Amino acid sequence: MRKYTITRSNRKTIAIKINADSSLEVKAPVNLSKNKIDEFVNSKEKWIAKHSERISNNYFLKKQFELNFGDFILVRGQNNQIKPVDGKRAIYNKDKKIFFIPETDKQNQIKEILIELYKKIAHNHINKRVNYFKNKMDVKPIKIGITSAKTRWGSCSGKNSVNFSWKLIMADDKTIDYVIIHELAHIKQHNHSKKFWNIVESIMPDYPEQKKKLKILGEKLNKENWE
Repeated sequence: MRKYTITRSNRKTIAIKINADSSLEVKAPVNLSKNKIDEFVNSKEKWIAKHSERISNNYFLKKQFELNFGDFILVRGQNNQIKPVDGKRAIYNKDKKIFFIPETDKQNQIKEILIELYKKIAHNHINKRVNYFKNKMDVKPIKIGITSAKTRWGSCSGKNSVNFSWKLIMADDKTIDYVIIHELAHIKQHNHSKKFWNIVESIMPDYPEQKKKLKILGEKLNKENWE
């Protein structure tokens, strides 16, 4: 029997969560017996084994993740190199596709500087594309935000505020556009109904291809530690 922790609440169903370090958490209704939970966990053994291995591998890769001078990282789907520069100011050269980072031997510092530059790049590019598509789609988001969301590329609130993860800027231009179109479409349809997907398709007929590319990028980032 696998070891697990139990989190009880007023929920009606039981669910299993595999944490980043492969530890197991069971979310269960308040009154569900321990025996019933054991039975449920045992019935999901194959599923747990399969996903635990993947999550464990990703966890190991995240622990090994480093950023060094000379490495290449993605901006709008293209490789850009990290290079040292004299002085204290970090600069992104869009034309040369180079991140110039002040010389340091601290890898965490390199990452922190890169993330701040990424946020600025994402803010500039995504805001321009949102403004383009909001006119094309005849929608009016009340706010455009760039966030550090860990599990979402984008979101649209009930009040029609749209937000995008800065990591989205690593995707290629068309995939970035897809996520923007997706969130702006939610201003008209706050769901994933057929009407919603019809709106997305009317603007980007090949959106399923962009979803596939987004999934591939997500799998790549799951093996990297950008937190």
